[in-house]
Amino acid sequence: MVDNAATSGPIVGLTTYLDRARTGVWDVTAGLLPADYFRGVAMAGGVAVLLPPQPVDPGVADRVLDRLDGLVITGGTDIDPAAYGEPAHPDTDEPVPARDAWEFALLRAALRRGLPVLGICRGAQVLNVAFGGTLHQHLPDVLGHHGHRAGAAVFTPLAVRTVPGTRLAGLLGESAEVRCYHHQAVAKVGAGLAVSAWDADGVVEALEVPGEHFVLAVQWHPEECLQDLRLFSAIVEAARAYAGRR
Repeated sequence: MVDNAATSGPIVGLTTYLDRARTGVWDVTAGLLPADYFRGVAMAGGVAVLLPPQPVDPGVADRVLDRLDGLVITGGTDIDPAAYGEPAHPDTDEPVPARDAWEFALLRAALRRGLPVLGICRGAQVLNVAFGGTLHQHLPDVLGHHGHRAGAAVFTPLAVRTVPGTRLAGLLGESAEVRCYHHQAVAKVGAGLAVSAWDADGVVEALEVPGEHFVLAVQWHPEECLQDLRLFSAIVEAARAYAGRR
């Protein structure tokens, strides 16, 4: 039998938005994802598969993950604050229940089986909430500035410092300059998670699950700087190892 992971790279699923799309004469709801996400996976040697939000029954997430070697939970709109027991802030996005339910189901199923997971921006928040953590719903209220989300789709350069001894520090070293676009962030850290990076404002910029399985999430957007593939390479290599163990 030919090992597909060895010949064409491990298969990495990426969650997508459920949003309005306009092309030609069409104006429809669609599963969307900026191309740089799956370009990052492909450039790092993986095979990207898109996972649009869809109804979840007890077996769907497991059936999907049976065919994957890794999972990326991507950026996007805010999580419904009801998921962590808070009323919505006026600046919090309207909930998208289908996406929330889909990503929580995929994440929990991935954790049960030790499937490698990389969270990006919203993905870091999904990880934190899944472990019982909470979010700052509007960082300007906490920090007094809009520096983490400049607006107009302009990503802000940001210096982050990693926590010694973490998986992230092993990948990036002591510090890195990253690109961010978020108005929410981790407040209370979920039980069982380790903070692996901070910024100068004291905002949690990365989380991970200690131990042998690759579960890492960053608040920034590595897909916005594909000259640095270290995080995409890390999830692809973890997925390759998982495929080998299977």
